[in-house]
Amino acid sequence: MTSTTELMSYEEALASYDPVMGLEVHVELGTNTKMFCGCSTVFGGEPNSQVCPTCLGLPGALPVVNRTAVESAIRIGLALNCEIAEWCRFARKNYFYPDMPKNFQTSQYDEPIAFDGYLDVEVQGKTWRVGIERAHMEEDTGKSTHVGGATGRIHGADYSLLDYNRCGIPLIEIVTKPIEGAGDLAPEIAKAYVAELRDLIKALGVSEARMELGQMRCDANLSLRPHGREKFGTRSETKNVNSLRSVERAIRFEIQRHATVLSEGGTIVQETRHFHEDDGTTTAGRVKEEAEDYRYFPEPDLVPVAPTREWVEELRATLPEKPSVRRKRLQTEWGISDFDMQSLVNAGAVDAIVETVAAGADSDAARKWWLGELARNANERGVEVGALPITPVQVARVAALVKAGELNDKLARQVIEGVLAGEGDPDAVVEKRGLKVVSDEGALGAAIDDAIAAQADAVAKIKSGNLGPVGALIGAVMKATRGQADAARVRELILEKLGVS
Repeated sequence: MTSTTELMSYEEALASYDPVMGLEVHVELGTNTKMFCGCSTVFGGEPNSQVCPTCLGLPGALPVVNRTAVESAIRIGLALNCEIAEWCRFARKNYFYPDMPKNFQTSQYDEPIAFDGYLDVEVQGKTWRVGIERAHMEEDTGKSTHVGGATGRIHGADYSLLDYNRCGIPLIEIVTKPIEGAGDLAPEIAKAYVAELRDLIKALGVSEARMELGQMRCDANLSLRPHGREKFGTRSETKNVNSLRSVERAIRFEIQRHATVLSEGGTIVQETRHFHEDDGTTTAGRVKEEAEDYRYFPEPDLVPVAPTREWVEELRATLPEKPSVRRKRLQTEWGISDFDMQSLVNAGAVDAIVETVAAGADSDAARKWWLGELARNANERGVEVGALPITPVQVARVAALVKAGELNDKLARQVIEGVLAGEGDPDAVVEKRGLKVVSDEGALGAAIDDAIAAQADAVAKIKSGNLGPVGALIGAVMKATRGQADAARVRELILEKLGVS
């Protein structure tokens, strides 16, 4: 079942069932080397060029834990209000897939480095406390590219290519406790949680957390239960959802899908699901294993990790300002309302605005462009604003050109369009497209004279004290100059020529 036309409506689904969510977020740490070896983690290397006997799982190769990754894990745990284990160890998670050359993943199971925390998120003016079950360390797998077929997945492909560069990249998996009682806000709460977590990870400096690059991805678990029942329903797990918008859409779709199956007397299969960006649906992946299916056992080649309390407290002292506190501070600095700040958060534009202000723009101009023209572009492209091919420095330059009177808003939008199209920096786009404001008063004077000559009735009304028709004259001048005149200056010149104060 993939077509949304076959599904029960969202409102009908929630009239009968309560959603229960569990979110598992994988964060790729920004270390220089891998979790258990010295191979580079630099993105974009030639396939299979950043590997060694350890990350390829060759016989006799022994792992060594990356201290920086452990430090990052502890800082994440502290920022999530977790308890930090005094002693923990790694385990082998056994499963067999071509992109995992060892045939097991080195992870943590029942002894995570951080556990029992929480993260508060704001949704529609209410604070939701999302419980954190654990945050544990593990390594990433390789990348499979399935060639041939219509879907890009293994089924129907002619062959597969394997790149093991990503094998062994340090990961932190952050697992929530069951999120209950969310009702119709479940998709929004899921999105808000992942957004808040992303902001926190970026503030800590342990990862760029760019979801579009796979540096942070969410596995969204969902089950439904009839109203009044305590026992959880059977869950599905939508894997590797890689944008905030998609997290919300995946949860919403799965609520409708589960409700439709249950209302028709069907049974939910415990399975992984694939999310499809194009239409917002999910399709079945594989039957989901239980923990015992992975045959976890302690990793014999690694010593336990036992962070001292002194080290933990030293790391606690390095924690940055929390994103929620930062937002309140910025809101005060910018002089905006709770609603306006929430709009910026919803658009994912706060960091971009901060960086644009740091690049020289005033906060009003920065908010105007990121929340207006750029948010519209991001929505049309189906991406977050931070993923647009334009930098805060470039937006600040557009704002500076407007402030200097070299661009008006209409021309500035065209400059942004050019930057997004890959035509270069704002100044290059202005030069290439010839977009500067016409400021030569000789050229403006000629256009104004033509407009006055063509609209005698409007001129008569203006001279009699009715300034309403001035807009028509300004419009004619703007048309004659292809929108490249300063409308305010044109108005001044028209009234001056007509002798109206």
